[in-house]
Amino acid sequence: MASQVPVYSVSGSEKGKMNIAKPFSKRVREDLIKRAVLAERSGNRQPYGSDPLAGKRTSAHYHGMRHYKYSMMNKEMARMKRIHGSGFLSYTARFVPQAIKGRKAHPPKAEKVWKEKINKKEWLNALYSAIAASGKKETVASRNHDVDSIKNVPLVVEDKLQELSKTSDLKKTLESLGVSGELKKASKKKARAGRGKTRGRRARTRKGPLIIVSDDKGIKKSASNIAGVDAIELKNLSVEMLAPGTHPGRLCIWTRSAMEELNKSAK
Repeated sequence: MASQVPVYSVSGSEKGKMNIAKPFSKRVREDLIKRAVLAERSGNRQPYGSDPLAGKRTSAHYHGMRHYKYSMMNKEMARMKRIHGSGFLSYTARFVPQAIKGRKAHPPKAEKVWKEKINKKEWLNALYSAIAASGKKETVASRNHDVDSIKNVPLVVEDKLQELSKTSDLKKTLESLGVSGELKKASKKKARAGRGKTRGRRARTRKGPLIIVSDDKGIKKSASNIAGVDAIELKNLSVEMLAPGTHPGRLCIWTRSAMEELNKSAK
């Protein structure tokens, strides 16, 4: 990879060159990226569980003393808790999992910890690895991004980009940078296969370009109105944003200050 990359203006013309950040020269570790993305996703998992007393609120009981007048042993019945003295319900089994209105054998428990742990250095290595993958044109193309008309990978733009608070202005800038084909791809929706269609997940949408800035001065608002486009500050950058679905190589657009900040923070 070249040590320098061109810097483009918001109108699409080349303004100069700058040194590329150190993480772009790191080795791409897909195994680490996958582990980090799954760890990040697990933090968003909502704990859930059933009522601990579900199926246990009953007067049913079992007494199995031998040689006792009211014993429930030697009655040619399964030895389980049963209702007593309730008319037609008398000796109806309750409580046990195989009985009607009984408890569940292995219900989901709210105290289960879904969060997966990952070492800080390992996560940072995965982040740099995902950044490196986003700087390789063949990796970005393998993720089915339209890179034929894009001027350069990685794509670096002047800091005026992060001040674009109007969606129309941002669209013009992206089109001048050669991302129009990618925007058309991302705007298309596809019907999901399977039961998800009836559970509020009818359409599948694509992930388009990711805009990485050092300071948000309105870019997030304008980017949120374009299908597939995300904008994020460098300090909040995650592995999942760079590699959605654990697949590295997302098309990234960097501002000059974000690239410089990344170079300073990288070890």
